[in-house]
Amino acid sequence: MIFKKIKEDILYAGMNDGGRLIFDELIPLDKGTSYNSYVVKGSDKTAVIDTMYPKFTQEYLKSFDENGITKVDYIIANHGEQDHSGSIPAMLEKFPDAIVVTNATCAGNIKEMLFVPAEKIKIIKNDEEISLGNKTLQFKIAPGVHWPDTMFTYIKEDNVICTCDFLGAHYIFDDVFAVPSKELEKSAKKYFAEIMMPFSTMCRKYVQMVRDLKVEMVLPSHGPVHKNPDYILDLYADWAGEKGKNLVALPYVSMYNSTKDMIDYLADKLDKKGISTVKYDMVNGNLGDLAIALVDTTTIVMGTSMVLTGPHPAAFNTAYLASVLRPKAKIASFIGSFGWGGNLFGKMAEMLAPLKLDIIEPIQVKGQAKPEDYAKLDNMADEIYKKHKELGLF
Repeated sequence: MIFKKIKEDILYAGMNDGGRLIFDELIPLDKGTSYNSYVVKGSDKTAVIDTMYPKFTQEYLKSFDENGITKVDYIIANHGEQDHSGSIPAMLEKFPDAIVVTNATCAGNIKEMLFVPAEKIKIIKNDEEISLGNKTLQFKIAPGVHWPDTMFTYIKEDNVICTCDFLGAHYIFDDVFAVPSKELEKSAKKYFAEIMMPFSTMCRKYVQMVRDLKVEMVLPSHGPVHKNPDYILDLYADWAGEKGKNLVALPYVSMYNSTKDMIDYLADKLDKKGISTVKYDMVNGNLGDLAIALVDTTTIVMGTSMVLTGPHPAAFNTAYLASVLRPKAKIASFIGSFGWGGNLFGKMAEMLAPLKLDIIEPIQVKGQAKPEDYAKLDNMADEIYKKHKELGLF
């Protein structure tokens, strides 16, 4: 457990979880994650903003004693998910006079999921304030980044904002303050891809809101504290933007290398045309790498082998993931190989339909690709080049 001074009478009270290998049972973590809680000591009252993942509740509670915090008046729940609110019941046992402060949607969640009694909850509205004496907490309800119950807590006199999951990263650290690096950027981008990308429209809205406040620091609930808010705000503005980059994602599964050979050929053709590519092995790859690629990609070309009469199950999984993560991609196609027949692409196209992609004619071959099939791949590369140029990506 780390207790560290952020500003006068504002403490970081968080935990590194370097042993966590996967988040939401979905995205592999490179080096674990962190769970951030903040203690704000006013001249009259003390508030805790977000609590702790239940696995570390006892260590979290012990740290309050070790740091001389004997009274908590308010427990602020910015979001009901248990990695932030899971220790609320134990906190209420330790500090029985404390009141949980949250919005109406989150109140419903913590009552249902954590059995927090209604009489222990104070429901607030957007821009409502609570005084701690010489410090004022103002609440900014921010649904959609990433649950409908999310809100931010702005500490007015100190001009810092606690943004819960928004502007976070799965990242562990010794120094709580962010040090810009490629490693931090990759962790923050993977986090954005999994958690925030489906809500890019809302991300753009709240990036601007935080900019308009001209805050001195951003205090997220995962990852380091940002003393230079523009660093993370600029990254989020780019990732959440409406226009992709000159990039083609090539996720594939290939049972006998037929599909892989075609993916390799297409990637080489695109590279020679000045279009960047990312190949992703759907069976053996790290799902986080694909998620990162989807943040920027303009075109997705999926390659799959046939299993019985349909695409390989890994291709279904990838198509579903792309449909729910809602990347900014505009164009798609399919490449595949079959042995004796079936519908290789229809179901995947249906799965991607919510993205409203411009579909380039797919290429399906029996066994190994023949010269005429490679000619079709040349045409696909030409078509992708043309569409990227029309989109102003060159």
